Amino acid sequence: MKFLVDRPFADPDAAARKLLEIANSVEAVQDGRIHIEDQLAVLNGPCDQGRTPSEYKAGLEFAAAKGWLWMHESGTYVRFTELARRCLRDLAVTLRLYAAPIR
Repeated sequence: MKFLVDRPFADPDAAARKLLEIANSVEAVQDGRIHIEDQLAVLNGPCDQGRTPSEYKAGLEFAAAKGWLWMHESGTYVRFTELARRCLRDLAVTLRLYAAPIR
């Protein structure tokens, strides 16, 4: 008998990577700012997969500690760091290579 449900975002690394994916899909406003409420709107949408605020916060802190996101001291928005931009660019190139038809 199983009493606990799987929590895929209980791991801060997985949560941080999902946040990067969400932040990359949200349109940035002035100076590359990605507002937290835009991320939360996507996160709490119909496919939120049971994420909790504590998992979201742990993911944000992990991403900031890794140097992927820079969070404003007010906590209202984040920005991608250069490291995150490079990682996302590399990922996009890798995905294009795998999606290309084999000749």
